[in-house]
Amino acid sequence: MKASQILINAIKRFESCQLTAYQDSVGVWTVGYGHTKGVNRGDKITQQQADEYLRQDIATFEASAIKVRGIWTQGQFDAVVDFMYNCGVANFNASTLKKYIEGGRKTWEIQEQFLRWVNAGGKKLGGLVTRRIWEANRFNE
Repeated sequence: MKASQILINAIKRFESCQLTAYQDSVGVWTVGYGHTKGVNRGDKITQQQADEYLRQDIATFEASAIKVRGIWTQGQFDAVVDFMYNCGVANFNASTLKKYIEGGRKTWEIQEQFLRWVNAGGKKLGGLVTRRIWEANRFNE
């Protein structure tokens, strides 16, 4: 499976594109559409580089999501890829969310697990609430 255009558009909306490095809500240097690998203060990129980083980052998370047992639909795949894109593979792998997906739990139980991941730096963030609701809904499509 590959990320759908629906997911790519959602990531662009959630992340927005910043061509100059900035610190995200937990202080990580970020550029483009949420790209963090090798980013330092003062880095500047072009729109073309931002689009390339997005493609590279999505490919990384697709490769991890393919290994998750219990993903059967494009919507489920997109939801998991977006969660990994935002929270990281290690966090996903250690989560109850992954256990529920692989354990074949009911969809509503899995959706509730997405909604637990709405804090950054110890604070509930509206943007994360919106993103988790999107993922929970997409998981059911």
